[in-house]
Amino acid sequence: MIYIIALVILLLDQWFKVLVEQSFNLGQSIPVIEEIFHLTYIQNTGASFGLLKEYTWWITVISLAVLVIFIYFIQASEFDGLLFKISSGLIVGGAGGNILDRIRMGYVIDYLDFRIWPVFNLADIAIVMGGIIFVVVLFKSDFF
Repeated sequence: MIYIIALVILLLDQWFKVLVEQSFNLGQSIPVIEEIFHLTYIQNTGASFGLLKEYTWWITVISLAVLVIFIYFIQASEFDGLLFKISSGLIVGGAGGNILDRIRMGYVIDYLDFRIWPVFNLADIAIVMGGIIFVVVLFKSDFF
């Protein structure tokens, strides 16, 4: 189940990014709800919020290493609950989508723009949601 969720997230993420890349010019922004939510095409060579832009390959290598370690952890863990599987799938799929962008293109395509927050994408949502659920699962378990 973990890897089915991860694959669905990865495929959806890549599909949305291809749509944005083919439909928008770089930097183009289309309001969905004026001044609240726009679709804006940017290429993020950095980490979260565009930080460390000059370290794209280091970010890629570190992200890939962390993903491999996380996959090893979920394989070796004794957790088996539904929330653990969902959270792990979201994290693996989201991280995989952004890592795939970095390896393929040297940047991550971002497009969701709420104007009060840096532009982000579906993979970012999956990672954050998965991370929050994962932390809840860990704190509700005997892990600590």
